[in-house]
Amino acid sequence: MQFTDFSRLDVSRLPSPCYVVDEVAVERNLRILRQVADASGAKVLAALKAFSMWRLAPLVARYLDGTCSSGLHEAQLGSEYYGGEVHVFSAAYSEASLREILSLADHVVFNSCSQWQRFAPLVQAARAQRPGLEFGLRINPEHSEGTVPLYDPCAPGSRLGIPLSQLDESTLEGISGLHFHTLCEQDFPPLQRTLDAVEAKFGHLLPRMKWVNFGGGHHITRPGYQIGDLVARIKAFSRKYDVQVYLEPGEAVAIGTGVLVAEVLDITWNQMQQAILDTSATCHMPDILEMPYRPDILGAGEADALAHGYRLGGLTCLAGDVIGDYSFDQPLQVGQRLVFADMAHYTMVKTSTFNGTQLPAIALWNSLTDKLEIVREFGYNDFRERLS
Repeated sequence: MQFTDFSRLDVSRLPSPCYVVDEVAVERNLRILRQVADASGAKVLAALKAFSMWRLAPLVARYLDGTCSSGLHEAQLGSEYYGGEVHVFSAAYSEASLREILSLADHVVFNSCSQWQRFAPLVQAARAQRPGLEFGLRINPEHSEGTVPLYDPCAPGSRLGIPLSQLDESTLEGISGLHFHTLCEQDFPPLQRTLDAVEAKFGHLLPRMKWVNFGGGHHITRPGYQIGDLVARIKAFSRKYDVQVYLEPGEAVAIGTGVLVAEVLDITWNQMQQAILDTSATCHMPDILEMPYRPDILGAGEADALAHGYRLGGLTCLAGDVIGDYSFDQPLQVGQRLVFADMAHYTMVKTSTFNGTQLPAIALWNSLTDKLEIVREFGYNDFRERLS
């Protein structure tokens, strides 16, 4: 899924490997999210866990209502660069991190009644200093819509969210909102079914709340997403329970906006042609191995579709550092650049330096003006400073 024709990008202008984000495509997504917010009355937050390229924070802040974070450091980033509301959810908080979070967040969501009760003195002290601070609980509607267990927050035995059987309703004083998250790269019908499950199990609590956060995983900016249905359901839900609805899209902010440019380092053969690249699935595109999935490459086909087939692999020592099998019209050459599509989200935020592998540079491109900015390059010091 790519909203920009990156074949027009002169990749010789880039270092390799390099993430390239098209600011025009990002703004396209943000406009759609703003339209949803305006039409439905929902507030829309950027989920920094998916895309936290803070060079674009001023652009994001023009369209969205704030950020949501998974812990202290993301919350600090949201507060420092993005503005707007700062929402935080974590599977658990340490006392030290929560103290800092309480000084900068607007909403803090707890994953258990026990943590909510344990930190009651901190909460009361923080609210005395910041009366507008609000607190919520993450609920688990025990309704799975995901197809990949690794990414299903409602899978059996999940540690995320409070099942109704474990929700101590006597502890709800001071709780002004509920949060749930069940989706991953999905359209409206799975949300519709999730909301039905939430209302069936937790509907008796909703009139007591000021806000309800529908979480993330909404593919709102994808072509064909049922935006009208989403807007109608949000409006109906808000009216029925008199609550402010929040959405937390992450991937929808950056979907179709970026690529990863890599270079062929070597061509070898073992039962098939092998091409070793200067990038890595495990270090730079870990979802390839975790989901798993096979990313598209500009100009490449399925394994046997075109004349010349290759297995593309990373440069680490991990035997399974394999990106996938592809075919090309012409033989690959050492030094040739390859462009992996849709690589802005859940890539930069997940990179590692395993094997001392160099992190990809980060570039910002304007597909209308062809302006290119190399925002950041990484080297040995970035590897060294993560160690001791």
